[in-house]
Amino acid sequence: MRIIISNQSELPIYAQIREQLKEQILNGQIEEGTTLPSIRQLAREAGVSVITTTRAYSDLEAEGFIATMQGKGSVVLPKDNGVVREQYLKRIEEGLATVIETARVIGLPGEKLTEIFENLLHASGLK
Repeated sequence: MRIIISNQSELPIYAQIREQLKEQILNGQIEEGTTLPSIRQLAREAGVSVITTTRAYSDLEAEGFIATMQGKGSVVLPKDNGVVREQYLKRIEEGLATVIETARVIGLPGEKLTEIFENLLHASGLK
């Protein structure tokens, strides 16, 4: 797990930590069931206050990415968790919106875009 804090970022430090952890969870770098570093350990490693890391972990817990258990620390929740699933669906929608906009810009007909999508689905084994 790697956290990079930027003083140039518009995001507060706790949000930078939260977003980086969320991204690592969503892309599989941090797998479900993984115990995250303790709040104190992460604060020390990132060079930030314990209050800052506590806020990041609290937000992740409220968003359904992690669960904190007294004496055991914070654990990444399964990806089939409803809240995390919604994050994945949001990513899919954003990706498809980008594809559709790109197709529109180059004048690609919807039928051709559908054909490309169908071919990719077939090649992936999803269809």
